[in-house]
Amino acid sequence: VSGGVKCLRMCVKGPVIGEFVSRLMPLLQNCLQPDKDPEMRMSIFTMLAKLLLDAANTLDSQGLFRNESEKFLCDVLLPNLVWQAGRTAAAVRTAALSCLLALLHGGSITPGQVHTPFLRGPQVLSALTEDSQMGRLMACRSLSCILRLIGTSLDPEALNKIYPELLKRLDDSSEEVRSVALQALGLWLSSLTEDYSPQVYAPHLQFLFRELIVYLDDPNSSVQDQVLEILRKGSSIDPALLKTEVEAVRDRHRCSLYCDQLLQHISPTSAETPADSSK
Repeated sequence: VSGGVKCLRMCVKGPVIGEFVSRLMPLLQNCLQPDKDPEMRMSIFTMLAKLLLDAANTLDSQGLFRNESEKFLCDVLLPNLVWQAGRTAAAVRTAALSCLLALLHGGSITPGQVHTPFLRGPQVLSALTEDSQMGRLMACRSLSCILRLIGTSLDPEALNKIYPELLKRLDDSSEEVRSVALQALGLWLSSLTEDYSPQVYAPHLQFLFRELIVYLDDPNSSVQDQVLEILRKGSSIDPALLKTEVEAVRDRHRCSLYCDQLLQHISPTSAETPADSSK
C-alpha cells in the first residue's frame, strides 16, 4: 500500500492522471478505508482535495473520473465521515470533508450522483456537529453545495431533516460558521417547490420562522442583515404566517427596526386580495 501511495503522489501532477483513473480508483478505495492508517488517509485526502478542485485538468481530464465519482463518494468519502473518538479520527474526518467539498465544487459529480448517497446516510448532517470549527465550517459549505445541486429535487421529508440541524449552528462559537449556516438556510428556503405545501408543513415553517426571527435581534449586525434578507426572500412561501410570527415578538426585541423592515416588506404581499392580484 505504501508503495502505491508513493507512486500516486509522484504521478498526480497535471492532466496525465486522468488517463489512469481505472487503476487509481481501486488503489484509493483500498488506501482510504476507515481501518487504514489515519496519517496516510489524511495525506491522501489533502492531495485529492487539491486535484478535485481542478478536476477538469486533473482527475477528470479525460472525462473518466465522473463515471466513478458516485462510487468514490459512497465507498470512500462517506465512510470516512462516520464519527470515531479521538483527535486523530477528527482530523481525518476534517480532511475527508475538505475532499467532499472539493468534489462538490470541482464539477466532476452530477446532481444525480449526489442525490442517492445523500439520502442514504446521515454523515453530512452529522458532520455539522464536529468538534473542530473547520469541520463544522466545511460541513455547512458542503451542505450548501448539495442544496444547490439537488435541493429542488429533495422531497419535503428529506428537506425537513436538514433545516433543524442548520438552525443549531446559528449559536455556533464561530461567526464564520454561523454565516455559512445562514447561507445554507437561505438555499434551503430556495429549494422549496410546489410539493412543499405551506398548509401541510405549517408546523415546520412556523418553527423555522420563529427560530430565525430570534436572530433579527442578534448582537452581530451582519447576522441581523443576513437573517432579514433570508426572511424577505422566504416571505413568499407563507407571508401571513411570517407576519404573525414577527408581530408576536416585535415588542420583545431590544430594537424593532429589523422586525419593522420585515413587516413593511411582507405587508403588501400578505394584504393582497385575489382581486388585487389579477390587476
